[in-house]
Amino acid sequence: MAPPDANRLYPQLYGPHDGNVHGHPRVAFLKPLCHHPFTTVGDYTYYDDPDGVTEFERCNVLYHYGPERLIIGAYCAVATGVRFLMAGANHRLNGVTTYPFPLMGGDWLPAMQLFRDRERRGDTVIGNDVWLGARVFVGAGVTIGDGCVVSAGSVVTKSLPPGSVAVGIPARIVRRREDYAPRTEVQGGTDGEPEAAPESARPEAQGAT
Repeated sequence: MAPPDANRLYPQLYGPHDGNVHGHPRVAFLKPLCHHPFTTVGDYTYYDDPDGVTEFERCNVLYHYGPERLIIGAYCAVATGVRFLMAGANHRLNGVTTYPFPLMGGDWLPAMQLFRDRERRGDTVIGNDVWLGARVFVGAGVTIGDGCVVSAGSVVTKSLPPGSVAVGIPARIVRRREDYAPRTEVQGGTDGEPEAAPESARPEAQGAT
């Protein structure tokens, strides 16, 4: 069977509905949607938003003036309301004021170099196979490694290593992706047979639901 067309804006969800989930075009692949010169998105990464999925670059990538890049890998799931705060939002902290006078023009314009000399935080990089839950806020210059999961409403202010499961404000690592793998896949017994997980490691013993 042929894979889906990664350059198609609306994936064919639920059969022949052409990207319409229950009659509404709320899911789109980001690669054909994003045209900003400082944005790169991998194949099959999608964004879900019932209120305007095609407004992703305008509403969800903030202060994206460059030269820092937003790099999102392949096979990522980006839920409703996820926002990326790019480095263009930064104000200078080592001066007498944080106000961006040169940006307002007039006689202040010659001082633009002072504003350009503010702190730079580098590219914002999202790896492959990353799941960003609803309303996650990603700060400028962070890297979220391959296979990470970030819980809904979290604020990512520091980079996350691959395979992290992060929650909260600021986001903190609470588990690893491999923690969710079936025990038979990650550990074998001494005779080659899989070992059962100890009672203390089972979700019901930890109050998980």
